[in-house]
Amino acid sequence: MAEEIKTIDEYIMGFEPAIQRTLNELRNLIRSEAPEAVEKISYGIPTFYLNGNLVHFAAFKDHYGFFPSPSGINEFEKELIPYRTGKGTLCFPFNKPIPWDILKKVIRYRVEENVRKAKERTKKKNM
Repeated sequence: MAEEIKTIDEYIMGFEPAIQRTLNELRNLIRSEAPEAVEKISYGIPTFYLNGNLVHFAAFKDHYGFFPSPSGINEFEKELIPYRTGKGTLCFPFNKPIPWDILKKVIRYRVEENVRKAKERTKKKNM
């Protein structure tokens, strides 16, 4: 039985150097846009957590997956049409450039959304 991956570093180290480089770029982008978020492994893939799951990312056979939840995709639907492969899934083929500027917007949106929802929960709890 394979050992369970416990950290994002362990996850990234399981790939060839070119893939590792891009995974680290994704990780660093998320860190820069969500510095308060906590890193963890969830669903077996790298996850950033801020008042709930913020975004997940992963590498597969021929593409990177980015999972910002359906709301993160719906907010930028027109820009993300070429990359959307599911309700909450974006797919970036290895042989094409990643749209870093769009991802930055999606991450910022998800941070704002999770912070807003946490404040709403706190407000309801204190009523």
